Amino acid sequence: MEYPVPLTIAAAVLLLSLGNPAYAQGTPQTISMTKVDPASVATGYRTSRVVGSPVVNEANETVGTIDDLIVTGNEVVPYAVLSVGGFLGMGTRYVVVPFNAISVVDKHMMLRGATKDSLKALPEFTYAS
Repeated sequence: MEYPVPLTIAAAVLLLSLGNPAYAQGTPQTISMTKVDPASVATGYRTSRVVGSPVVNEANETVGTIDDLIVTGNEVVPYAVLSVGGFLGMGTRYVVVPFNAISVVDKHMMLRGATKDSLKALPEFTYAS
């Protein structure tokens, strides 16, 4: 059986393109992958459950609420933006703490040693546009 010339040429071009690596803008692209155990990740907390959670201290006093989580490109530790003080959104102040300073104790987000006053004394955080 003979194949039409355009089909033969298309098949040859396809085979040749599969054999060579593709480069974006002439630079080889590499991705470093780390194996992750899905079972251990599944025991963590989703951000949708963390954001909005009250933050308590050791005396079980609510000292703030997690407003957001921020991951920066050059830091390893994510940050928690806490809303402190205020009532119904009025007078709320945002501060940032490393997320690893917050621990989960009895399904509560705990920031050990924190008080409303100590958090209000931190520099105020404002979101970049």
